[in-house]
Amino acid sequence: MSNTKKPIVTDQAPGAIGPYSQAVAANGFIFASGQLGLDPATGEFPSGGVEAQAKQSLENVRALLEAAGSGLDRVVKATMFLKDMNDFAAANAVYGTFFSEPFPARSTIEVARLPKDALVEVEVIALAD
Repeated sequence: MSNTKKPIVTDQAPGAIGPYSQAVAANGFIFASGQLGLDPATGEFPSGGVEAQAKQSLENVRALLEAAGSGLDRVVKATMFLKDMNDFAAANAVYGTFFSEPFPARSTIEVARLPKDALVEVEVIALAD
């Protein structure tokens, strides 16, 4: 197994806003940085609250994985960060439309604040193809 790491970059997901990679491929895995629900074309959040942001976050994750030659069906672990755990049911419903069995392992965490005052952020680890 190779112990090299390769950055994954795509304009189909928001660019990094700090000293980190959008995603990194290493040792047969893709490690995707947390994705806010920002539209990569406009840099803005879509209207529609947590559901719209969750959908865009997951679309951004999908774009990163596809840029790496992987996909949502290869996700083994997901972490969803919510500004308000009262939004869990709504965000979970959106999440459920992106994944099918066998579902990835997942954690959902309420956080005090997310970058750009986002309502949701999603990060994943996936198998590389």
